Amino acid sequence: MTDALDDYQKKRNFAATPEPSGAVKKKSSGQALQFCIQKHDASHLHYDFRLELQGTLKSWAVPKGPSLDPHVKRLAVEVEDHPLDYATFEGNIPEGHYGAGDVIVWDRGVWKPIGDPVELLKKGRLKFELEGEKLQGIWNLVRSNQEGKKQLWFLIKHQDEAARPESEFDVTKAMPDSVLSDRTLGEKKPKAAATQSKKKASQSAPKPRTTGQLTGAKAGPQPASLKPQLATLVEHPPTGDWHYEIKFDGYRMLARVDKGEVKLFTRNGHDWTAKLPELAKAIATLKLESAWLDGEVVALDSEGVPSFQQLQQAFDADKSGDIVFYLFDMPYLNGADLRNVPLQARRSALKKVLNSTKNTVLRYSDDFAEDAASLLRSACQMNMEGLIGKRAGSLYVSRRSDDWIKLKCKQGQEFVVVGFTEPKGSRHYFGALLLGLHDKDSGELRYAGKVGTGFDGETLRTVHKQLKPLEVKTPPVVNPPTGFEAKGVHWLKPQQLAQVSYAQLTEDGAVRHAVFQGLRHDKPVKNITRDVAQPTPSDSHPKLTHAERVIDGKSGATKGQLADYYVSVADWLLPTLKDRPLALVRAPEGIAGELFFQKNAHGLALASVDSQKGESVIVINSVKALLEAVQMNTVEFHSGNAKVPELERPDRFVLDLDPDPALPWKSMVEATQLILTLLDELGLTSFIKTSGGKGVHIVVPLTRRDSWDTVKTFTHALVKYMAHLMPGRFSAVAGPKNRVGKIFIDYLRNGKGATTINAYAARAREGLPVSVPIAKDELSEIKGADAWTIFTLPKRLAALAQDPWVEYGKTRQMITKSMRKTIGLDE
Repeated sequence: MTDALDDYQKKRNFAATPEPSGAVKKKSSGQALQFCIQKHDASHLHYDFRLELQGTLKSWAVPKGPSLDPHVKRLAVEVEDHPLDYATFEGNIPEGHYGAGDVIVWDRGVWKPIGDPVELLKKGRLKFELEGEKLQGIWNLVRSNQEGKKQLWFLIKHQDEAARPESEFDVTKAMPDSVLSDRTLGEKKPKAAATQSKKKASQSAPKPRTTGQLTGAKAGPQPASLKPQLATLVEHPPTGDWHYEIKFDGYRMLARVDKGEVKLFTRNGHDWTAKLPELAKAIATLKLESAWLDGEVVALDSEGVPSFQQLQQAFDADKSGDIVFYLFDMPYLNGADLRNVPLQARRSALKKVLNSTKNTVLRYSDDFAEDAASLLRSACQMNMEGLIGKRAGSLYVSRRSDDWIKLKCKQGQEFVVVGFTEPKGSRHYFGALLLGLHDKDSGELRYAGKVGTGFDGETLRTVHKQLKPLEVKTPPVVNPPTGFEAKGVHWLKPQQLAQVSYAQLTEDGAVRHAVFQGLRHDKPVKNITRDVAQPTPSDSHPKLTHAERVIDGKSGATKGQLADYYVSVADWLLPTLKDRPLALVRAPEGIAGELFFQKNAHGLALASVDSQKGESVIVINSVKALLEAVQMNTVEFHSGNAKVPELERPDRFVLDLDPDPALPWKSMVEATQLILTLLDELGLTSFIKTSGGKGVHIVVPLTRRDSWDTVKTFTHALVKYMAHLMPGRFSAVAGPKNRVGKIFIDYLRNGKGATTINAYAARAREGLPVSVPIAKDELSEIKGADAWTIFTLPKRLAALAQDPWVEYGKTRQMITKSMRKTIGLDE
């Protein structure tokens, strides 16, 4: 008997193409059937329409895509069956291989045949209903009598409520993007235009392609603004795989290129294009379509060493031509977002861009193969500022991160200028600058000593000119100097920053042996605090063994990267874990191996274990305990609905919306909104989070009062009430057979001892997705319950203006008699 996938497998080399090899998978009768439509940018842009039947995806290539207009017949060319795993395939099929080009999932969902689908296909007239993200209603596939190498069909929309005239609405143009990701595909150019474009390209500088070639690159709109990734000061070089570059003594700068227009921005988002016209011209010669370039602008002394004082003089004298731009990263290039591309690949692409120009104003910041200790010694001997270390394989995040570290040769940082003293002897303008730093805890501006050396006659004049208009009568610091030290001080509004190097800081926070390097204007004054070296990243988890071991083959994620993720989100995660009994999902052989679910703390060497009536309960309230759990190969953290020591009274209930996997995300969004509406009508405030899998969790905080049985009975009644109202959409009975084409609302997580995946916890699934709290209005904007992974969630958290669950801890509510009566519990 011929396998239905023989043709599919013969046409592909699975060692070279990312497509799934797959196998015929028979389902039990009565289970929902899935469909998908893939947009395929091959030799010609077309749409692949696929219906699950008899263990495979029956497939047709639809050149123009589906139309919602019943009067429009779309040609559909029958092609080979595809495996069911293909329904979620997105990616790039390499050149030289069958179907070479980019593929996205344009639509997916469930389909319901009207009649016997096998017999109807044989007869050449299949009628069916689609319930997808984009396509709804009844459709027909009708076989043509035309002869050819492949069987020709027509895909025709039935006249119903979902039908629309094409002149009014073209669904392929109005909704071009993937339903699973942010990917999109453009239309192909006509051959003549494409040939002309190639001729033009050959006459200009080479442009490296990124989309489809760099792992993690995503096609998408260019960000209008971008915050840079910042490095964390550490005490000594860490262990592990790190790449080191020179730490430049200059101004951090980001360059944005959009359709040939170049803009230059400081790390704080100020537009400095007018101050650096030569630099903008140099970047324009790269002939980039769109880009974000990250680097440092510096001025070099006679020895070729970056000098902050000479940089300041270049700006003061309006000599921007003396300034060079050392580039070290490229978060975006020619329509591709590279922030999720590993470090080395981003830098390699940047190097190719810079190889296209001979302009010496633009320079590549090389990294060095020597060990960090010897590199640091060499840098210090050459009077460099120090080194920047970057963790191999790390992604680009717009925040301070321990994936980037800085090692300094000498101590130095920015200080707020709070005053100046009268000059003495032959000196003019002023004697010394008084400095201040903000307290990290209180935010108060505190006196931090003086700097009186590092000035020449011209510097004294220009600095004084900038400070004089800022004079005030009262000191801006909360602890001004007294006695002799305060004599003759001119106090200033705290609006200027001085870059200062120094030998040490005293116990009371004052600089000693300080040297002035220049005023700087690229950082906000209010953010200036003491720059204290942190423990090196490896010190964050000193007991972590086999950090390099890959735990997820799909993403290549290692045990060390999982530990780093949990450290990076600890401020968000730990408050949600606090005092809750936990169950751990451990993966000693990685997520593809056997998984162990563990609730009892016996035998576990954890820093936080609580004993309750003879039971050892796992409780994690610290980063140390969190990392100890990861050391024991924990991937997932599941938490209960009560807290120690009051384990007999739950303080929340959870409704887990568990869909038939074939249902489109649109169905999950609608179902969640319906349940949220019911909870609102009952008077219960609720919060939502993605499950990290297929579903959504609705979390309802409670004031501790009711027993476990009371809460579980209420949630069971609520679920039955929803299933009774909408039996075609919801199921109140567990088991795959009971949720065919439906969503099971799981109330069983509200019994004593039951747990649910915790907010911000990773899932032991391919790609390591995360369960993420979201605002209710975000639900319809995301693509699915696995929208974020351990690699992408930190970027979202850094960009959030407010915690989506900010009101959770303030919510006080209980289950009332009127609520029970509404859902039929107390009739």
